[in-house]
Amino acid sequence: MWLHWHRRDLRASDDRGLAAAADDGPVLPVFVLDPDVLEHAAPPRVAFLLDALDALGASYRERGSDLLVARGDPAELLPAIADAHGAESVVYDYDYSGLAGERDERVRETLDDGGIDHEGHHDAVHHEPGTITTNDGDPYSVFTHFGKKWLDREKADPYPAPGADTLVDADAMADAGKSEAAPTGADGALPTLDDLGFEEPEGAIPEAGTEAARDRLESFCEGDIYRYGERRDYPAEECTSRLSVDLKYGTIGIREVSARVAEAMDDADGEAERESVEAFQLQLAWREFYTHVLYYNPGVVAENFKQYENPIDWRDSADELGAWKAGETGYPIVDAGMRQLRAESYMHNRVRMIVASFLTKDLLADWRVGYDWFREKLVDHDTGNDNGGWQWAASTGTDAQPYFRIFNPMTQGADYDPDAEYITEYVPELRGVDPERIHGWHELGSEEREAVAPAYPAPIVEHAERRERALAMFERARGESDG
Repeated sequence: MWLHWHRRDLRASDDRGLAAAADDGPVLPVFVLDPDVLEHAAPPRVAFLLDALDALGASYRERGSDLLVARGDPAELLPAIADAHGAESVVYDYDYSGLAGERDERVRETLDDGGIDHEGHHDAVHHEPGTITTNDGDPYSVFTHFGKKWLDREKADPYPAPGADTLVDADAMADAGKSEAAPTGADGALPTLDDLGFEEPEGAIPEAGTEAARDRLESFCEGDIYRYGERRDYPAEECTSRLSVDLKYGTIGIREVSARVAEAMDDADGEAERESVEAFQLQLAWREFYTHVLYYNPGVVAENFKQYENPIDWRDSADELGAWKAGETGYPIVDAGMRQLRAESYMHNRVRMIVASFLTKDLLADWRVGYDWFREKLVDHDTGNDNGGWQWAASTGTDAQPYFRIFNPMTQGADYDPDAEYITEYVPELRGVDPERIHGWHELGSEEREAVAPAYPAPIVEHAERRERALAMFERARGESDG
């Protein structure tokens, strides 16, 4: 018998490790609520996780089995569960963060001590770390060549879901190991947010599970994928897949996603639509690029990837940070994004770049402060992808935005939300205000602001002045200025 240890693969289909175990079967599916992992979690992600576990348990019950859920240290629980159920081996899919690597090493050691076999599989990425490298065999730190090689590499087909005959029967599960865990089901065995020490999330949580993920994928591939290349940066149009949360938790497999996207490519009508599909494929490649960066540089979670000659003199203003978090900066596109984050546990990707640039280049605040806030509020927070995005905006990361290229938040708003539809959806104080005035808010006098939108604040900083301070800050870090 095999134990399949689910982690970031909360599905029964297109799961490489699960499929490998099912070849030898029978398989007992297990998930462990690890307190060390939960310590770094936040309400939106835990809420989605619990919903995804519930959906995963249901999918196993449809096959006559169930999902065994335990709470505690996996290094202690997995050997105990294996012993209780007579399992000889544990299989799992790799996770790539430093925390996951340390945990997995401890688990492997305890399994070895107990004489229990184990094997890991690369499942969350098409091309595992070390398989896309420079000609010298080094990992890439620039995306362009990585992305080209990623597109050119053949992609594996989705792995089959296990049949009922390859899974441990639910009744047999119920008869063994109840001291270690209990299967999910109608008896409410899954803990609640409160049980785990979390409050209800502030924002909405999307529907979890493989069927919900497939619905999102299918809806995207039937229409918006053909406009994605040109319209993905316009937040009011919602021309994105919303699959980030599913890829983060593995409620759908990357091979299933890519196979459906390849079908969309085959169905594309003309070169423009094909280029649009490829633009989405490159976003999948970006996720793997940042996964590779994290794998080879686990310290980037807390440290700059790019080293400057001198430390960067980040500012620390509690008032400015509080205004940024609350969406009260007086910069409409920034405030709309920050309010969307709190309302939906999500933010459009173009706006993520804008608000990150504003924090690091206008407020001159450390990117780690923003990264921590996103980790607290985003339901789709992914260590590699979010860290890569924040360090890109802060000009401290791999293949990052040059420090002298600084987003103008007013220009960004005018360019990507010209009619202020997105802004006014999340900033009701500006509804009914002419878009030109919204995008020129920083130029209006106090009396005019008071007349058209008295409840909306004036800009908390002056962009042009802060831009010059940001340039000077980075020049000092580069050793180019003594000022």
